[in-house]
Amino acid sequence: MNMSPVIIKSWIGLLPAILVLAACETVQTTQSGAVGVERRQSMVLSSAEVNRAADQSYQKTLQVAAQKGALNRNPAQVRRVRAVAGRLIPVTGAFRSDAPGWRWEVNVITSNDINAWCMPGGKIAVYTGILEKLNLSDDELAAIIGHEIAHALREHGRERASQQVAQGAVLGIGAALLGIGDAGASLANIVADVTIGLPNSREFEREADRMGVELAARAGYDPRAAITLWQKMGQAGGGGPPQFLSTHPSSTSRIQDLQNYSAQVMPLYNAARR
Repeated sequence: MNMSPVIIKSWIGLLPAILVLAACETVQTTQSGAVGVERRQSMVLSSAEVNRAADQSYQKTLQVAAQKGALNRNPAQVRRVRAVAGRLIPVTGAFRSDAPGWRWEVNVITSNDINAWCMPGGKIAVYTGILEKLNLSDDELAAIIGHEIAHALREHGRERASQQVAQGAVLGIGAALLGIGDAGASLANIVADVTIGLPNSREFEREADRMGVELAARAGYDPRAAITLWQKMGQAGGGGPPQFLSTHPSSTSRIQDLQNYSAQVMPLYNAARR
């Protein structure tokens, strides 16, 4: 049977989307740790390509902050943040052996926003607003950074970007069949969006909370500080809820979960302090 040139062209247009969907794999990004995070994840994108995109987006963010005079302005704050991160990073090996050797970067951005994040591959930013407005103790700062590191260890950014790309591939099939097309956003923009702009799912948040308290405990920071941190977060606001809560939703059930899991990792904390 002969196929018309139009049909052939349509099927050729479908090939990239079909290849994307065929490339989907189920992976276990981390060891379960003491807190038992064991969910398997579906990925379309590789770690390498997502990490490259994250690095590109991170450097752009730093460049913009530097142009505004907002990058690492306060040496004491920078030393403090990097010191806390410097104790957390070595213990990431409890969840994945490769993580301590990542190309970690830790920077402080002057901003009134109550915010912090870690892009794929270990690219961390802490905003001065979260340090100053919440009057964080080192234990609470470790809870914040540990939580964000956990997102990177679990490759939540890669998972969410994969979901977006897969969804785009499905839409692309429909678009090809209808004879329309849209190039879409670059991967670097997608990674920035899923790391900084879009809210995390409750499942991702639970995993980051649980792994975060374990990281803090293993590094010798009191894991119970995660509870007081989220209590402070819930009380902060003024003109509206902190930006952090727009991407990290808070709830009473979250506090209960943190209470349970911080108690579970207290032996790790006690051992680290000996």
